[in-house]
Amino acid sequence: MKTTYTAMLFTSAILRRRVAISAFQLATGPRRISTRSIASASKIILSAEGGGGRSSAAVADKDLIAKTGGKKQKQVALDTNPPKGTRDFYPADMRLRTWLFDQWRDVAALYGFSEYDAPVLESESLYTRKAGEEVTQQLYNFVDKGDRAVALRPEMTPSLARMVMAKKGGLNLPLKWFSIPQCWRYERMTRGRRREHFQWNMDIWGVDGIEAEAELLSAMVTFFKNVGLTSEDVGIKVNSRGVIGEVLTELGVPEEKFAATCVLVDKLEKVPLDAIQDELEELGLEKSTIEKLTTVLTNKSIESISAVLPPDSEAVQQLTQLFNLCKAYGIDDWVMFDASVVRGLAYYTGVVFEAFDRKGVLRAIAGGGRYDKLLETFGGDPTPAAGFGFGDAVIVELLKERNVLPSFEGSGYDSVVFAMSDDLYGVAVEVASKLRAEGQTVDLILEKKKTKWVFKHASRNEAKYCVIVAGNEYENGEVSIKDLSIGEQKAVKIDALGDWAKDVAESS
Repeated sequence: MKTTYTAMLFTSAILRRRVAISAFQLATGPRRISTRSIASASKIILSAEGGGGRSSAAVADKDLIAKTGGKKQKQVALDTNPPKGTRDFYPADMRLRTWLFDQWRDVAALYGFSEYDAPVLESESLYTRKAGEEVTQQLYNFVDKGDRAVALRPEMTPSLARMVMAKKGGLNLPLKWFSIPQCWRYERMTRGRRREHFQWNMDIWGVDGIEAEAELLSAMVTFFKNVGLTSEDVGIKVNSRGVIGEVLTELGVPEEKFAATCVLVDKLEKVPLDAIQDELEELGLEKSTIEKLTTVLTNKSIESISAVLPPDSEAVQQLTQLFNLCKAYGIDDWVMFDASVVRGLAYYTGVVFEAFDRKGVLRAIAGGGRYDKLLETFGGDPTPAAGFGFGDAVIVELLKERNVLPSFEGSGYDSVVFAMSDDLYGVAVEVASKLRAEGQTVDLILEKKKTKWVFKHASRNEAKYCVIVAGNEYENGEVSIKDLSIGEQKAVKIDALGDWAKDVAESS
């Protein structure tokens, strides 16, 4: 430390001497101090300060003089649009988002779930382990400055698996966790589908039985009811990977090809059979095999699917139990069996389900199922797990479609407070502070405005009351309060504002 300080003093002395000599030469002759000398002296100062100091990019920039001495370059106009597939959230959008997240959190709390979160940036290997999935081609991935392959998360469940594994058995099972992460996928955009979205995830780990799926389905239906939707608006298709597995076994498809075959079957909702011919041949499957499979998957009742499965079918037994539980929950009018539901995620192992718009206008609203083998794919111990993902974009579109989405244009303040003259502004501050102390949301007008503007501003923001601090009322120790919902105005003592705020809170 002492040696560094001595070196700095010595360097500083050399620098002062050089500057003095240069000044003398400038005074006695035509020699000029070069920019190179200045840059050299600057480097001496920076090196003497050591690595802990913050250097200036302007000093280090060799082209600084060229940049500042030439013609002014024409600036490129800023593109004010966000990157394609992403969104800005203006205040009204944030109010909607907050409302939706609150709805999700309220339901999660009702069902005893705890909230968690994880980094939006994860190791790329967390997602590329699951071969054959479409998501691996949709990653926002890159190599960071530490030469690590990373990706923006396209889904949350792998992060949950990593977190559970990190505790090495230290978590008490069963666990019921939920999250509302932002997820990223580079995919084709359609109505309700963007390249980033928020997703409500609900997961139950450590429960072997179908009771977990029934609890999750009930939570999903509770949300739909809370936001004003009915079973005439939304249905939930239910199937089991066990059904598909038993059918594939009957058709002679080897088990190692189940996952890839399911991915192809899932594609048949979007493309004709001929479009996946090359992929069928790559798997060694005959077109007739898929045709037979799709015929089976048109079944819409457990009774009809039972006729083509073994008599002791475990999948049929599970589905029968699940529908009995749904009846006990009172949600049987929301759920239905549909053998065509084959979700593309390769880690589903049992029941799968998908919420859909009964009018068929929008794509899938939410989906989930059982994924008992996920932890094994990361080298962990087998752990029973089930859950669902519920995106923000499609549900908002559906609520708009059904005309049940609340308005979020106004801020919804309790009160707007303003002073009629500058000398009363201090009083307005005191009034606003009293109301805020009672828990009211208050917008204090910070600059001089006309009364007409204030009332228009209060109406535009859907405020409930307008509190006016005027000369005559103030002389009587009062303010005028206008109820904007009915247009009535009354005087209230400033000392009694606290009581007034409590009264309106109780009556609302």
